[in-house]
Amino acid sequence: MKNIMAKIGLARLIIVLFLLFLLVMAVILEVPLPALFSNILVRFGMNAILVLAMVPAVQSGIGLNFNLPLGIICGLLGALVSIEFNFTGFTGLLVAMLVSLPLAIVSGYGYGHMLNRIKGQEMTVGTYVGFSIVSLMSIFWQILPFTSTALIWAYGGSGLRVTISLDAYLSHVLNDFLAFEIAGTVIPTGLLLFFAFTATLVWLFGKSKRGLAMQVAGSNEKFALANGINVDKERIMGTILSTVLAAVGIIVYSQAFGFLQLYTAPLYAAIPAVAAILIGGASLQRAKIIHVVIGTMLFQSLLVVALPIINIMAEGNLAEVVRAIVSNGIILYALTRTGGEAV
Repeated sequence: MKNIMAKIGLARLIIVLFLLFLLVMAVILEVPLPALFSNILVRFGMNAILVLAMVPAVQSGIGLNFNLPLGIICGLLGALVSIEFNFTGFTGLLVAMLVSLPLAIVSGYGYGHMLNRIKGQEMTVGTYVGFSIVSLMSIFWQILPFTSTALIWAYGGSGLRVTISLDAYLSHVLNDFLAFEIAGTVIPTGLLLFFAFTATLVWLFGKSKRGLAMQVAGSNEKFALANGINVDKERIMGTILSTVLAAVGIIVYSQAFGFLQLYTAPLYAAIPAVAAILIGGASLQRAKIIHVVIGTMLFQSLLVVALPIINIMAEGNLAEVVRAIVSNGIILYALTRTGGEAV
């Protein structure tokens, strides 16, 4: 029993038991389970790549990437360009990613150089830079020369809208691809396959000579230097990969959500992603893809299942209140952890 507890982790075990309790309550309260399961799968697929962006950051030694908004803004710019030129469907999705990738690579390269100058303070500085980038872009969203009526304010307003609908462009492109239904539960095949493809690329890179060098540099700097590994270069590589994954992740998230959210919205992406991977068993020095899968599934399942049950029991619409309580409670747990759990 002690070995099982040590492997699973007490906190994670509590979360799993609480989730099972909520599912039992859902059955008792006659909440449609197929709809819940469908929603869980969609939310897992749309959030998992943003959580995956933490893996190369941790493995390279820069720690948890609290500057996720940097990559997210690159992804948003790619999606905006795709809409501006009226691309739709898979073509629009591909164009959005192709435009965002060079932006993310350049941004990640510059950010990586900055992190090499402030070693030991990466998470603090990353949080500050994330806030600064979002604030700066809130000005640029007002002056960028986009002209599409789907992007700019109507009736002569200037600048881009706060929320942009993707219905006619990228909405549910991956969700609907090869989707099928099992006992009322809709399986978003394309969304899950895309995450699996992305995770496989990250895994293959981690097994390559360059990926192993990056991990050695992140886990033991002195040992890496003694073996001729350029630690600063590997840290930059991890930062670039994390930024690129964030850019791709926000495009996948937005097409599943059905909207692009600009201005201050990117501020709220990093902490839930950090919480999810830590709940999955990662630490400040160790992160694997399995941590992404477990953490994202637990985090999103708890949010999805808790809200309708609490609303029924309270006989009122407490969705946003409960969402804040549940998510912030999980985040508080995650950010106060000092180490990971074995998986």
